[in-house]
Amino acid sequence: MLETIKNIDIQNIVFGLFFAVTLGGALYVLFSKNVLFAAYGLLVSLLGVAGIFVFGGAEFVAAAQIMIYIGGILVLLIFGIMLSSQKTKDKDHLKIENSDIWLTILLVFLLSFLVIFLVSPLIFDTHNLKPEQHIKNMGFNLMTDSVLALELVGVLLLMALIGATYIAKKDE
Repeated sequence: MLETIKNIDIQNIVFGLFFAVTLGGALYVLFSKNVLFAAYGLLVSLLGVAGIFVFGGAEFVAAAQIMIYIGGILVLLIFGIMLSSQKTKDKDHLKIENSDIWLTILLVFLLSFLVIFLVSPLIFDTHNLKPEQHIKNMGFNLMTDSVLALELVGVLLLMALIGATYIAKKDE
């Protein structure tokens, strides 16, 4: 037992920590009764995923995860919740009920096993890759060859922002 503990290196501990943060945030979203607190749990889970990306050597994807999902979509979601909640005198105006929790848990496990089944046979050769060069090439390709896709994603995010503002406005 003591030899097993000595063989555990710091990389496994860091990965386990990021995994625990991600899973803890996701479970908090699942079992939360308040929609605003569920959004905070989603924030923790997304930060854990960004940490796993950094741990895996994908710094650009981690930065994109933080900027797009946390900085854009999650902040928009929280503002949408805050602006559209009907402020009544009781404190339960943001409460939600998970009607079929066991079906949700079963679905999560089935989808997890499906992802594991599809991803596990893949072999990634990352020994010859230089991260600085890939980020430079990705940025160059986004601004030259894939500029249409980049602009379409920007327009899609703008449409989501306009739609959330329209939903959140008060009817007059």
